[in-house]
Amino acid sequence: MISNKIYAFAVNPWAVIGSLALGGAFGLLVPEEALKLGIVGDVYVNLLKMTTLPFMVSAVIFSLQRLFRDGGTSRLLLRVVTVFLCASATVALVGALVLLVMRPGANLSSATMHTFGLMVGNDSSSSETVMNLYGTDVAVKGLSLYDVLASLVPSNIFAALANGDALKTLVFALLFGLAVGRVPERISVGLSQALETIYQACQKLMHWLSYPLPLILFCMSAAQLGRSGVGPLHAMLQFVIAFFIVSVVLLVLAAVVIWKRSSHSLGTTLEALRPPFALALATRNSAACMPSMIESLVDQLGFARARVELMVPLTVSLLRVGPMVYYVCATLFIAQLYGRSLGVVEVCTVVLASVLAGFASAGMTGLVTVSLVGMTCVYLSLPFEAAFILFLAVDPLCDMLRTLILVIGNTAAVSVICPRPLKI
Repeated sequence: MISNKIYAFAVNPWAVIGSLALGGAFGLLVPEEALKLGIVGDVYVNLLKMTTLPFMVSAVIFSLQRLFRDGGTSRLLLRVVTVFLCASATVALVGALVLLVMRPGANLSSATMHTFGLMVGNDSSSSETVMNLYGTDVAVKGLSLYDVLASLVPSNIFAALANGDALKTLVFALLFGLAVGRVPERISVGLSQALETIYQACQKLMHWLSYPLPLILFCMSAAQLGRSGVGPLHAMLQFVIAFFIVSVVLLVLAAVVIWKRSSHSLGTTLEALRPPFALALATRNSAACMPSMIESLVDQLGFARARVELMVPLTVSLLRVGPMVYYVCATLFIAQLYGRSLGVVEVCTVVLASVLAGFASAGMTGLVTVSLVGMTCVYLSLPFEAAFILFLAVDPLCDMLRTLILVIGNTAAVSVICPRPLKI
């Protein structure tokens, strides 16, 4: 069918990369015109976001209901906790090893340090660079147990839905799904059918919204480079390269895990990962990729639908592997930038703090996610506030990589949690 051919072209990696490259070139050549295209990307992302919460709520409640009827809840919970811990440790350690080997924040040129000074303090004098980078910073307030609990439990589910609070909505869906699973089937059958209808409708809508993906990518990349130019990217080039290498290593590792867990060839596995990969690049929104992740695991790789539909929203909301590895890389980069040498204990502290900060970032997006780097820096008494603007300058690119790691990494985690599909 024509629609299938359009969809295949829209999520093709070469079409995605080509659209980004053409949009970036347009943004650099005619920045004023490119800025006007930003509204296209904003509207598109909002269209995707509007289906996220209905999709997540219906999928979690419906899947939990079926899970209770099928049995095996306690074994699944143990497997989830094990996979969460192993995945968090793996991504954090990979990020730490690459940053310690590459040392992107050490031995920077005087020109780069001068650019940092301009970005941090808007000062044209190079003599002020050190002052701005080494200035006194406001102490970062630690996250208390009360803050964590308050961010988890909704006082009003309708307010959480209206505010787009994905984490509180997930907690409600989990608790409500557990309760619905204990209700007799003859009573809950009507709700089950309604939830399945919502789920299928949201999935179909996400599929339709994938058709204009190349055009959307062109507009979004043109608007971004038209706004910021290449100056900030050049100044933070070594950090971006290091984080890119970390991302590639983790994406390859995740693809291998999915391949080994599925009953298909490597080519079929990579083909199945194309839609979530393309959507992650386009939207930089992991929640918007959930329908595509489920479709890839269930329809193309053969994993059990009941498990996948429950695990995908759960991992996307709680297993924040993208932010975790970003916090490790950012903290070590700041330590190298300020000339702070770190021993084994300090590196282990960074890894543990980054994992905790990653879990704390559940429900957060964009620059709010970046601000949690301060949580990891405070353990090493590193000033983060002065360097914050450095990371803001390149966050659109880093956010894209974080989302890719989160989407493909969580797809791998779900493939490990769920039983292996039967070989055909």
